[in-house]
Amino acid sequence: MTVAGSRQLRVFPSLDEMLGELTKRRPFKTADSLSGSRFESAMYQGEPMILKYISVDDDWIMRASGDLRCRQLTLFESGVLDRLPPSIDHATVAVAPFVSSSGHRGGAFLLHDVSASLIPPGRTLIELETHLRFLDHMSDLHAAYWGWDDAVELFPLAHHYVLLTPTMAALEQERASREAVPPAVAQGWTAMRTGRPATYGALVELARDPGPLASALASTPHTLIHADWKLGNLGEHHDGRTVLLDWDRSGAAPATFDLAWYLAVNCDRIPLSKEATIDAYRVALQKRFIDIDGWWHRQLALTLLGAFLMLGWSKTGDPGEFAWWEARLADGLQHL
Repeated sequence: MTVAGSRQLRVFPSLDEMLGELTKRRPFKTADSLSGSRFESAMYQGEPMILKYISVDDDWIMRASGDLRCRQLTLFESGVLDRLPPSIDHATVAVAPFVSSSGHRGGAFLLHDVSASLIPPGRTLIELETHLRFLDHMSDLHAAYWGWDDAVELFPLAHHYVLLTPTMAALEQERASREAVPPAVAQGWTAMRTGRPATYGALVELARDPGPLASALASTPHTLIHADWKLGNLGEHHDGRTVLLDWDRSGAAPATFDLAWYLAVNCDRIPLSKEATIDAYRVALQKRFIDIDGWWHRQLALTLLGAFLMLGWSKTGDPGEFAWWEARLADGLQHL
């Protein structure tokens, strides 16, 4: 067993050694988990914990992104997150490897039970103060890793743009997957093809080959991103820190990737306009002495295009929301 970093993350050499220190283990399913991962509740050193198992056997996101070696486990083992700003809490106490039933490397993640601090599910708008704090802490994360170079081979940028595509949905259908997201993706893309065929054509071409988008973004500044700032992964501690869970898609990417995803995935619940939200994040980044001259507008246009590529299928039932993103399509495409 090793201890990584100042936050005293324990890295167990095996799952058996981790399980040997846990008591009162019980399986359960979280309401917001969309990946297919397995969960247990447990006690560790007298505290309630959550144990999450992830492997390509169970996780359609890992399958869609070719994650055969459990990149999230690599991230926590590497010590990369030792530089996280104090405003961000990943809640992870310990990690351990295991071998899946198909022979692939999986990861077990022991987390503090922060369920009481998480944003409640639903459709109500989050508080303005909470929204602005998330953006502020997002910029904290990005500024702390500005210019970061991924030397540990985490999530490749281009892989984000093949996750939520008709091809992924078809592959999951072939393997008789029971997950809810892949068929919803297929239905959304079909609705787009029927209702907005020109937009569908532009996006599906990019989905088949996201190389031009990834290459264009590679010429703009990068940092460490989390990549899934959905409200189901977010929470607030009483001391003001942000809980940020599920680092499975983390890697080197443009900072505005996180911003664009946050806007797209949380569109029903943010209390400011998208334009005002973008401005709030930009100001927060500038307060941390990040110079945005020469790259900001191009990177933002490209990452908004990327967010529309990833989540446009989910917006076909909301004409106003779809139209906002569709209006950014031409701007993004001209930067490719």
